[in-house]
Amino acid sequence: MKFLKTPLESAWIIELEPRIDSRGFFARTVCRNEFRTMGIKAEFVQQSVSRNRKKGIVRGLHFQSSPFEEDKLIRVTRGAIFDVIVDLRDGSDSYGNWFGVELSEQNNRQLFVPKGFGHGFQTLSDKADVFYQMTEFYQPNAGRCVRWDDPDIGVMWPLAVSNSDRSVLSEADSKAPLLKEL
Repeated sequence: MKFLKTPLESAWIIELEPRIDSRGFFARTVCRNEFRTMGIKAEFVQQSVSRNRKKGIVRGLHFQSSPFEEDKLIRVTRGAIFDVIVDLRDGSDSYGNWFGVELSEQNNRQLFVPKGFGHGFQTLSDKADVFYQMTEFYQPNAGRCVRWDDPDIGVMWPLAVSNSDRSVLSEADSKAPLLKEL
C-alpha cells in the first residue's frame, strides 16, 4: 500500500498495490503493521456498504459524536464517487476545512478518515457501491450531520445538486445544521 498525505492532518489516501495476472488482481486493503507505521492505530469493528443507484447522489456530511467517534476507511467496489471529509476537531489548525478525492473501482484508492471528521460523498456514476470499515459500533443516538452545502465549509461538489431533490439527497441531510450551529 502507498500512503499519500492529504492537506488535513491524520487523513490519508491509501493506494492499493495490486498483484495482477491473467485472472485479475489481488491486493491488501488493510495491514495493521503498515497502518501503525503511518500512525494509524485503527482496529475495525464494523463494516457497512452503501449502494447508490444513480449519478449525483449526495450523502453526508456524517459523523458520530463523542464518546462514539470513529475512524473510517472508505473504498469503492463499484462505480465512482467524490469522497469528502471535513475537519470537525475543536482546536485543530484545519478546523472547518474540507478535502475531496475521487475513489473508484478503477483507481484502487481508499480514504482513511480519522476520528473527529465529518464524511460524505457524491456519486459520479450510476450504480456506485461504497464499502466502509469503522472503529466503533454504530450508535443511532450519536449520529450527527453537518449540512452538505454549508457556505462556511464551501465543499465544491463536482455535480449540481438541489436541496429539494429527494432522488439525490435525503430529507435529513437537506435539513442538517450548519457547522456554526453545532
